[in-house]
Amino acid sequence: MERKEKLRLVQFILLAIGLSVIFFTYYERGISEKAKIISKETQEKINKQLKGQTQTGDVFYNIEYSGLDLEGNRYTLKSEEAINSKSDPKIVDMKVVNATFYFKDDTVLNVFSDTAIYNNQSLDMVFNTNVKALYVGSELFAEKAVFSNSQSFLTISEKVKIKDIRGTMFADELIFDIKKKTLNIASFNNNKIK
Repeated sequence: MERKEKLRLVQFILLAIGLSVIFFTYYERGISEKAKIISKETQEKINKQLKGQTQTGDVFYNIEYSGLDLEGNRYTLKSEEAINSKSDPKIVDMKVVNATFYFKDDTVLNVFSDTAIYNNQSLDMVFNTNVKALYVGSELFAEKAVFSNSQSFLTISEKVKIKDIRGTMFADELIFDIKKKTLNIASFNNNKIK
């Protein structure tokens, strides 16, 4: 019986060693795979985003809206980062924005800006900071542009500069009436339009 006890003891020891090897192999593997899947840099970004969610709203990246305005013109609105407002869900704050308007007369207006506010219910857009627009060979630069879908106009203001093959123009405000296809140029404080 002594031989059977020694054999069982050896079998038990071998079983314990085998289980411990399997346990430590998969336990260590799980830790290293977790470290590889989410780096510290990514974890910091996620934590920063989660902190931002509780204060302002949900953050979205590389977002795109598209649709038709009230005149039947098609548009797309793209943003690298967008945050919806918790207090007003129809308002979306955007960063690094590109809007493209496709008009029925086959012309295209591209608007770029650092920031924008989009109302996803009324489809109104407010572009702020370093606004640049390209339309039929002309370049427009300003600090603010407002597209009102409900009233069918585009207002461009604050340090307005237009470069065109016909020359360069400076003004305080431009108002494009989309329905009538007219442009009103304004200058405040008795300044001249250059």
